[in-house]
Amino acid sequence: MQTKAQQYQAIIRRYRDEHGVDQVDMHEVAKYAIRLGIKPPTPKTPEALLAERLSVAAREETGRDEVTGRPYRVNFAVTTWSGNDQMTLWHTLDTAPRHIAHKGLLQRREQMVGDAVSLVDDADHWNRIHANEEPIQIPLDFEFDVLLRRNTPDDDDIQQAA
Repeated sequence: MQTKAQQYQAIIRRYRDEHGVDQVDMHEVAKYAIRLGIKPPTPKTPEALLAERLSVAAREETGRDEVTGRPYRVNFAVTTWSGNDQMTLWHTLDTAPRHIAHKGLLQRREQMVGDAVSLVDDADHWNRIHANEEPIQIPLDFEFDVLLRRNTPDDDDIQQAA
């Protein structure tokens, strides 16, 4: 039996086949799926929508280190389990105990590793099916990139200098 995601993937493939396109606007695919009789998901509750917006706001909040002047994320999320339920708890970096900060930072690192694996798999696939073209090389050593970005003035620094 197909999962919901697999059903949706089949609809996307069918839409591409029937319309003869490679790139798709998911809003158009959604309209197409509804015409096919696919029941749209139940809309989120106002509480769930607000919780999402609060999470986005928490994720976006940055502070400046008093000594280094470097920006940092004020809030960070830690995914945890309560019985059979997965939940995300938000913490303040300045007040979080070490074990919580460590767990949150490691979870962010794991997300980066997962993204890197997926990126390499995607590039390898493209390179294999386009063997007659120059291969796309994706370097995974981010050390220089991080060093460069940490030493490039941000917009606030540029405005203050002007």
